[in-house]
Amino acid sequence: MQTEPTAGWPLPGRPESALVTRPGPRASETVHALLDRGLRVTVATGSPDARLRDLAGRGLVALADPGATDLADFDVVIRDTAHLHGGDADAPGRCDAQPGRQRGEVLLVGGGPGPLGLLTLAGAEALRAADVVVYDRLAPLGALDLAPADAERVPVGKIPRGEFTPQEQINAILVDRARQGATVVRLKGGDSFVFGRGGEEWLACASAGIPVRVVPGVTSAVAVPGLAGVPVTHRAVTPGFVVVSGHVGPDDPRNQVDWAALAGAGLTIVVLMGVATLAAIAERLVVCGLPGDTPAAVVADGGLPSQRQVTAPLEQVAQAAQQAGLGAPAVAIIGPTVAALTPG
Repeated sequence: MQTEPTAGWPLPGRPESALVTRPGPRASETVHALLDRGLRVTVATGSPDARLRDLAGRGLVALADPGATDLADFDVVIRDTAHLHGGDADAPGRCDAQPGRQRGEVLLVGGGPGPLGLLTLAGAEALRAADVVVYDRLAPLGALDLAPADAERVPVGKIPRGEFTPQEQINAILVDRARQGATVVRLKGGDSFVFGRGGEEWLACASAGIPVRVVPGVTSAVAVPGLAGVPVTHRAVTPGFVVVSGHVGPDDPRNQVDWAALAGAGLTIVVLMGVATLAAIAERLVVCGLPGDTPAAVVADGGLPSQRQVTAPLEQVAQAAQQAGLGAPAVAIIGPTVAALTPG
């Protein structure tokens, strides 16, 4: 992926490696600007200063002898770092692109809980460079406008207990488009690695020999409670939190959560995908020893104009959510932090 945090400095093609021949007085900024574009960076210098030695010691850059460096080994040769730093030239020169092969890749982009403003800068840059966007129904759909007008847009959303695209088909789409040389952005809500099947898509691409990268997203497990004014941790109230899936209920053999351990852990419990199973989850936690009057909340459509929420004791929260007409997508929060910021 090529991100461009400074304007006016496009990189030709899809380079993977860069050689800097004149690092200049802003060597650290030069290296990091290139690293942000996803490049492997080598600096050709016979006398690296302390900053370059530090970068090399951290594995961020390779140092090379200028007299023994073959420019043909690199996709891009940077002879002028001015374009990376707003025109403050270190030395005259240019950026040369070496001939390279076109190859596709897949970027797993977490889009956040829904509002476009919670998409990360890296996610936005990935979309701007996309040839194909494969997106879910809970992704920030307004972000599709960031992709080039001629980019292919492929909806693969899953509607609860309704239409859905099988995961195997999604994997096949990612691999197929990338094999054609496309930059494929897989856009979904929240974070790809928090109940987003990002791991499955990573493995499918890797097993097919497709380069795959992750752009983390703001997970709804933390963001949605925060948008509702509920911290998942609070000093002197709870030392941590745990996130569990409520996709299937406690009695389903596919659900392997140790509810007894959770009931006694003293942690905030965040339940994703648990609207339909919340009553059974609450009942199981109470049976396992969590007091029925533990504060709880359900927040639906977090961050969107349609956001709604209810708070109630644990043993009543499922009924309260149902009476309020709250449906998926929703996040349930169980624990004393639900009441931590409530005046009283």
